[in-house]
Amino acid sequence: MIIDLECDIPTKEVCEADLDHYMATEDEGMANYLNIFGHQWAQDAGMSIEEFDTLQASMAPMALRREIATRAVQTAPTESEFLQMLDDAEIDIACIGTGRHASAEHTLDFADRYPGRFIPWGRINAEDGMDGVRRLEYLVRERGLKGLEISCFREHRYANDPKYYPLYAKCVELGIPARVYCTMNYASDRPMDLGRPLYLDRVCVDFPELKVIAALGGWPWVPELVGAARRHANLYIDLAAHRPKNIPKPGSGWEMMLQFGNTLLQDRMLFATSWMTLGMTPAEVVAEFRALPIREEVMPKWLGGNAAELLGIA
Repeated sequence: MIIDLECDIPTKEVCEADLDHYMATEDEGMANYLNIFGHQWAQDAGMSIEEFDTLQASMAPMALRREIATRAVQTAPTESEFLQMLDDAEIDIACIGTGRHASAEHTLDFADRYPGRFIPWGRINAEDGMDGVRRLEYLVRERGLKGLEISCFREHRYANDPKYYPLYAKCVELGIPARVYCTMNYASDRPMDLGRPLYLDRVCVDFPELKVIAALGGWPWVPELVGAARRHANLYIDLAAHRPKNIPKPGSGWEMMLQFGNTLLQDRMLFATSWMTLGMTPAEVVAEFRALPIREEVMPKWLGGNAAELLGIA
């Protein structure tokens, strides 16, 4: 079984939500992501690398991000085409709503159309206070939301910010996990350590009953995340948004994660693609992931066994 903890929905409705977001914001710090992932995003939207390079030299970053988003709407696959992508990758279950800008309602409606294939997650902004806590409870109890996504770098907050604590407490009450952004960010207008594992360690200290997923693997603070996971049995790790073939390369910084993920942390490693961020198909991500130097008996745990246990999937 393969369970993807961060599966982007590429359909037209989600691409339109992305476009609406970029039209409404002037978040120039986030525009720096074009320098890291721009070529992949452009190709996914049907734009050649040459055209992207030409436009990048003449357009403001957010204007170019909007142009890519506009083209993504025009080239978006249908739902059936998306399902075929997952079949081609042999992904049995996908967690959706863990990235992009679709509303929780859209994510839930999408999951409802394909029972057993998708697990809906949602993001609640800590600024919403108790209204956000009440919304989380409604979405879980009335609509079937299965997990909370905490996007520290988008909200300019550390994982242990007191404003997140009512949401964490509600997750414990509702019996759902919290997946928390845990890696550096490339935005040029905010601290790079908003996703540092040190702050997630404090959350695990204060909420030992909360199932916490450290999203995106903690790089470049990999040893720190490994140490936190050794301290806290409720802390899980996924490696979303990092190309698998680069992880075992000498000097990549992942050496300790591979060592402990193969041994002492083998039961808490999770598979996640974030395939649209990488500019790859889900099948390409799975193929590279299967090539990682993971012991034969451990690989099934990483790919889906651990996630099935965490999420209560029979």
